[in-house]
Amino acid sequence: MRRFDFRIIIGAGLMLLGGLMLLEKFGILRGAGDLFWGSVFLLAAAYFLYIFVQSPQSRWWAIIPAMAFLGMGGSALLPLAFSGLGGGAFLGALGAAFFIIYIADRSRWWSIIPGGVLLTLATIAVLSGTDQIDEASGSLFFVGLGLTFLLVALLPNPFGKMQWAYIPAFVLILMGALLGSRSAVGLADYIWPAALIIVGLLVVFGFFFNKE
Repeated sequence: MRRFDFRIIIGAGLMLLGGLMLLEKFGILRGAGDLFWGSVFLLAAAYFLYIFVQSPQSRWWAIIPAMAFLGMGGSALLPLAFSGLGGGAFLGALGAAFFIIYIADRSRWWSIIPGGVLLTLATIAVLSGTDQIDEASGSLFFVGLGLTFLLVALLPNPFGKMQWAYIPAFVLILMGALLGSRSAVGLADYIWPAALIIVGLLVVFGFFFNKE
């Protein structure tokens, strides 16, 4: 029996792409390129998802490319009327990957932070496009980060309560509220770097505190 050769997949893919392009050329099908690449990305997502489900705790990394390809495939296959949601769909899928990592193994509580950040950015991307949202994007970002650290404090993990996470949660939500008020618009240039420094220090402190 002959060994499986990946050239078969490459050849089949090229034939499929050529067939779709011909259908588009004759006006039978529209968006052949998006359909092809969307299908390729979804197949790649299925492959990495298969790797992940074999051993979620040891192969946790596989869910990241799985969800990334899922977001890319979904974005490519979105109807033209919803094409503006592609960026939000990709960021949202990638953010969900980190929460799946946490659900699979609660000792990886750190994955809540990138997951929350990405879901916050996905929300901003979906809601962007209006002047009101553009002006409030900084406020939404800080509030989203604050809620992320609040989840770190509230969600269970084998190391016990992360009490330190309440501090950045409170500070970030407060800063988000301040940025949302028109009277604090001029403070934005100072709040951003100060917030990043404070949160960075608290994250480092939390890491060493929980190792003791």
